[in-house]
Amino acid sequence: MEAAGPDICGGGDAARGSEGRPAPEARVHFRVTRFIMEAGVKLGMQSIPIATACTIYHKFFYEINLDAYDPYLVAMSSLYLAGKVEEQHLRTRDIINVSNRYFHPGSEPLELDSRFWALRDSIVQCELLMLRVLRFQVSFQHPHKYLLHYLISLKNWLNRYCWQRTPISVTAWALLRDSYHGGLCLRFRAQHIAVAVLHLALQAYGVEVPAEAEAEKPWWQVFSDDLTKPIIDNIVSDLIQIYTMDTEIP
Repeated sequence: MEAAGPDICGGGDAARGSEGRPAPEARVHFRVTRFIMEAGVKLGMQSIPIATACTIYHKFFYEINLDAYDPYLVAMSSLYLAGKVEEQHLRTRDIINVSNRYFHPGSEPLELDSRFWALRDSIVQCELLMLRVLRFQVSFQHPHKYLLHYLISLKNWLNRYCWQRTPISVTAWALLRDSYHGGLCLRFRAQHIAVAVLHLALQAYGVEVPAEAEAEKPWWQVFSDDLTKPIIDNIVSDLIQIYTMDTEIP
């Protein structure tokens, strides 16, 4: 399988790690998933297919050493495969051209020459490899539907003025999107991630759920019985680490 190579895909250079900072692998995955998200938007993908592409990418490198394959080639194949899984099919030519412009802004679409066809074949071959490595388990339960349900319930609980003046919903969706820069989707249940991003959004704006002090159990446990505060804290901690990387990586 021919690697995509830095001339087309920008390479896969690992960030240097140091004590107290995320591992170099995590920094590489942050860069590559950022590419998946931006390329997905330019390809007209909706949020669920983009989330599926990120999850496929993370799950593949959970099974395979990062040095074994070009992560940007895997990312391009993840976009292609996610389009099929979520029935939002993409043309390999569009993926290649969007990727090329991502790394070489202002460049013209690639000519249909041997270089183009070699890259197209690499994407298709990589897709087949990923399916085998993941044992064809590429359909995932995402937090999106849970977050939507929880936001509707929370909106009914809160004062209307409080809901309108604080962008809790927008912030929660942004936190959920950004969570896919890391491997939270593999380590935590979808319901737990949905509650955790909502919990963090409420904290960010200092909003309290009414009658929380008098309630028999916390509001977040109403949404998920098996959820505990340490789980929420772990998810929030991982999210903060993602935002820390965002400030450090150009």
